[in-house]
Amino acid sequence: MPSSPKSILETFDNPHPDRAYEIEHIAPEFTSVCPKTGQPDFGTIRLIYVPAALCVELKSFKLYLQSFRNRGIFYEDVTNRILDDLVAVLQPQRLTVISEWTPRGGLRSTIRCHYPT
Repeated sequence: MPSSPKSILETFDNPHPDRAYEIEHIAPEFTSVCPKTGQPDFGTIRLIYVPAALCVELKSFKLYLQSFRNRGIFYEDVTNRILDDLVAVLQPQRLTVISEWTPRGGLRSTIRCHYPT
């Protein structure tokens, strides 16, 4: 994993910066690793944002998400880390990251974080 995963993220100029519109990207095949058990975690990452000057380029977003594939990280941390990195790169008007995790041991988890809080 790169020392700074957010360096993978690329942007392009928002073609309609004068309009507050919502963009939603859904990544249904997100994987990371449980730091306690070393077992793989599978989930869906949902990114919803209202861009300001910049939009995220999708291939770079996909590669960014793949950088977590072998990383031991808790659900709560990965969701907040994605939000922090995207806010730092995009400086959006609003941004929400939702992670929905495949059930394990009879429990299903959903984590939501928002900018601004």
